[in-house]
Amino acid sequence: MASSNPAFNNPAFQDPRAVKTYPGGPQAANIGGPTQYASTSHAGMDAASQAQFEGALAAPSAGAIDTGRMTVEDTVLKTLALFAVLLVTAVGGWVWTMAPVTVANPVPTMMPWIIGALGGFVFAMIVAFGSRKKIRPGLIFGYAAFEGLFVGAISAYFEYIWPGIVVQASLATLAVVGVTLALFASGKVRASKRATKVFMIAMIGYLVFSLINVFLMLFNVPIAGGAFGLYSQKIAGIPLGLIIGVLVVIMAAYSLVLDFDSIQQGVRNGAPRQFGWLGGFGIMVTVVWLYIEILRILAILRGNN
Repeated sequence: MASSNPAFNNPAFQDPRAVKTYPGGPQAANIGGPTQYASTSHAGMDAASQAQFEGALAAPSAGAIDTGRMTVEDTVLKTLALFAVLLVTAVGGWVWTMAPVTVANPVPTMMPWIIGALGGFVFAMIVAFGSRKKIRPGLIFGYAAFEGLFVGAISAYFEYIWPGIVVQASLATLAVVGVTLALFASGKVRASKRATKVFMIAMIGYLVFSLINVFLMLFNVPIAGGAFGLYSQKIAGIPLGLIIGVLVVIMAAYSLVLDFDSIQQGVRNGAPRQFGWLGGFGIMVTVVWLYIEILRILAILRGNN
């Protein structure tokens, strides 16, 4: 309310009829006294208010630490921190994978690949279901560490078979992420209920297909012949893995849109600052998925040359 403003309690704004110096009093002739004082006080207060206002405009805007709320900038920093951990452990996974390779034993080890995949899956499940009660950044960093081990190991393995494939996959992943982010920032691409429903149906179908493919490969079923199982089969001369891979890349790009949209909604709704970790976690899961899928597409293409 306006009446609660301290300025309204300033004597300079009081009704002159409530003051003893109102005409009829002994100071009636001293017209300039109280009037001049009021004008001076008013001017002084205006100058102080103006200075305070200009100072507020010049001061930096309140950040996530000041407000305790989620911001885009803070979420970006959290995401970069997670990717930094991923890159460090990816280097370790790469070195570990290639360590036993010698002239006498020219076979990379798959141990870090397996450990990273299993550890990443366990931490991802804990973060996904445990975040409903409490967000624990340590668990998200744990996921980033194991996921980096997996990414580095599988990248080294593919690079050993198809030299140069990691650089190609990395550039393609950055291109997809960059284009998706640019389209989202410009407002040309947005998440919708209908598109999200189609995405979820396609995602379930893809997961079922992947599980069936893994099952067939483990038990050496003839129909799953080839290095990538059913992905190696051809339809009209085109590898099935290439067709599915392109669709999955589109799905991953839309998943990024969902990640960006959730972060935007969190900032708009004033979500607590710690939710920025979930935003970074979601982006990391999607980017790793996108990279692995592009890596497989390139391997299938180069394997047919």
